[in-house]
Formats: sequence, C-alpha cells, structure tokens
Amino acid sequence: MTQSQAVTATARRATGASLTRHALTGLRVLLAFTLLVGVAYPLAMTGASQLLFGWRADGSLVRADGSPTRDRSEAVGSALLSQSFEGPEWFRSRPSAAGDGFDPLSSGGTNLGPESPELVGSVRELRAEVAATEGVDVFDVPADAVTSSASGLDPHISPAYAELQVPRVARARGLPEEVVRELVADHSAGRSLGVLGDPRVDVLGLNIALDRSGRTIGG
Repeated sequence: MTQSQAVTATARRATGASLTRHALTGLRVLLAFTLLVGVAYPLAMTGASQLLFGWRADGSLVRADGSPTRDRSEAVGSALLSQSFEGPEWFRSRPSAAGDGFDPLSSGGTNLGPESPELVGSVRELRAEVAATEGVDVFDVPADAVTSSASGLDPHISPAYAELQVPRVARARGLPEEVVRELVADHSAGRSLGVLGDPRVDVLGLNIALDRSGRTIGG
C-alpha cells in the first residue's frame, strides 16, 4: 500500500468513526428529549393539574345540586360544556353544530360563511321556531338563539336570550317571573376583566337552580 493509499484509508476510517459518533450523539439526544417532553413533562403537568386544579382538570363536572364533583357517575353536566335541554320548564342553550349536536367529542362550528344559503335558511328556520316557542316577534329573537358558537359547546347564552325565555319558564314552573329573573341574575356574569367577551348567563347552573326551587306546574 502506498503512502497516499494509507492516508486515504485512514481518512475514511476517521470519517466513518466521526459519523458513528454523531449518529450515536443524535440518538442519545433524541432519547433524552423523548423521555423529557414525551414522558416526564406530561406526567409532571398531569400531576400538577390534579394537585392544584383537580376539579377543573377532571372536566369541571357538576352534581344535580350544583356542587362540584370528580365522579362522572354523579355528574349531570359540565360547567364548561353546553348541553341540550328539552321541555318548556328549562332555559335552552344556543344551537350546537358539534357533531349531531352537543357532542363533546366533535367540537366545532358550521364553517359556513355569512352568505351561505344553508346558514341563511337555518337561521330563518330557527328564528321562526324560537319566536313561536317564546311567543314573540321574529325580530325580537337575539342572534345567539339561532347561531352556534365556534366550538358548538358554549355553556352560556346572552342576557337577552335568557330574558326572552323567562315568561315561558315561569309559566311552566309556576313561579313569578320576578323570581325567575332573580335566578337569572344570580347566574349571570359580566365581561371578563371588564373588557373581554360579553355578558353571559350560565345555562346549566341556572337550570339546576330552577330544579332546586322545587316548583313546577301543579307543584
């Protein structure tokens, strides 16, 4: 073997060894970060959330008496999710486009534009339905009564939509309208920090309070 060939062979061996070292280093870094951000970090965050915010971390579940619970078998709903309420004695949530409606595993809006014939037709149909149910003119129906939220699972309605439903719920419950309005006020909140979002009414909390009033027609 000539000197030139020896130098070339040595260089090749050095290059191969260098590539092996770099590959092993990259593999060790990959394994380290996989364990760090794929195992250790999620476990740490899960543990911290359970320790510091256990009820919220488990879905903000609520019992029939309005108290928080972490036991799903005791829950009648979540403070974070909208659900359907049928019957004249209940305040109704806004429409939902999540799956077939109120599906927490399929959160989302309609993705229809403001000029979509499908959306326009749906709004007209819902507005006529709400107006007939509440005994008001179609022009008195607020927007959130006929449109879904971006998530399809907004647990709140506007004060205007709550007020629209007060007479119907009061009649069905055998309660004075002022009593029902007081419950609405008790479950209302203003803008977050005074500027963020809109005033809102917690539908689940309000319906639980109504149910706990213990009065319906003939009751």
